Amino acid sequence: MAEPYVPPTPTEPQPHVPTWIPPPPTDGKGIEFAQLHTIELNLLEDPDPAVVQKLVETAKIAIKEDGFLYLTNYGVSLEQLHRQFSIGQYTYDHITEEEKERLKWNPQGGSYAGYKAPFGWRREKGAPDGIEQFNFYKQQFADLNLVPSCLHPLMEEIAAFVHYLTTSVNRRLLKLFSLVLELPPDWLYENIQSRGGIVADSYFRHALFRPLTEDIKSVGGGALRMNGHTDYGTTTLLFSVPVSSLQIWGRDNKWRYVGYNPGALVINIGETLEIISGGHFKATRHRVVEPPEDQRTFERLSLVLFNASESDMRVQPAYVSPLIQREGCIEEQGVYKEFKALMDKGFPVPTNREWRESQIASIRQVADNPKMKIVLVNGVEMSEQMYHGVKVLLPV
Repeated sequence: MAEPYVPPTPTEPQPHVPTWIPPPPTDGKGIEFAQLHTIELNLLEDPDPAVVQKLVETAKIAIKEDGFLYLTNYGVSLEQLHRQFSIGQYTYDHITEEEKERLKWNPQGGSYAGYKAPFGWRREKGAPDGIEQFNFYKQQFADLNLVPSCLHPLMEEIAAFVHYLTTSVNRRLLKLFSLVLELPPDWLYENIQSRGGIVADSYFRHALFRPLTEDIKSVGGGALRMNGHTDYGTTTLLFSVPVSSLQIWGRDNKWRYVGYNPGALVINIGETLEIISGGHFKATRHRVVEPPEDQRTFERLSLVLFNASESDMRVQPAYVSPLIQREGCIEEQGVYKEFKALMDKGFPVPTNREWRESQIASIRQVADNPKMKIVLVNGVEMSEQMYHGVKVLLPV
């Protein structure tokens, strides 16, 4: 039986961290929400095999149809979660200007590690976008000099929380997905997931979206905060927040909001699992937009864990899966289809490190005024990009 999260006992004096007050959720008038399935993770350990099998079937539908789902009863209480949001808010209230400059990220180097200023997605200052981030990679957990000084006495608590997410929550989630593929329970965790230390090759993010101003909107994105994209890793664990800005792209070619589910994790499938599953799992396109009118003056604080696979692995379908052996692979538009096209030509697919670093290094968001190649796919405008010979199409 999985143990619930237990925060560590502080070993040094702690600063006063004001309690984060969640903004009120939207009244939902005039907007459409995606109808996502909910997975109660504690049911994975139910002694009744029928309960577990029902959970597996629900997960199979959710990750094949939506690529997104809500995860509840995973071992972290709402109070413990709000404490982490309080720490996230504390970060942006106390990081110094000197630290913002010294800890500035460098995406062109293939990593988001460090501080993102609210001026575009390059190291150099660009147009304003109102988005701040601090990204914790393994080096941030290993060296206090790489994190804001205000967090030094809190890093033990942050590390314990993230370690629980990576080694307990995500491990159990991957166990469920292994069962969907009819593989041994720990197959995905032991063979695909990057492991070791606090985050291994994964990373944890504090993000703050400040309200859109006219100068930000004038950059050209209007109400768009982050372009449509898929995540490159295994799973993404996003804590549900009251401010409704996240949208997912449906099979009917429509964007829909992801609603607030207090205390829940919003899980989305990364490109790695889409390929491993032979297309049975869906890496769903998603984006961030301005929230509904009744929330447009609110800040949106976000906590996210981006889980990654082993860096030197060249990903291909798990042909040992009885599900894949029986039903074959699913070839529809997606990263799996493009990886398969490369393999069919006899070319090696990129390693996971090459795949993620090339995407990070070339990322362009709204404030960067990206130049995109536009193509029509089934009557829908898509942007087309190439990484290591792999074509990626995303809705404009």
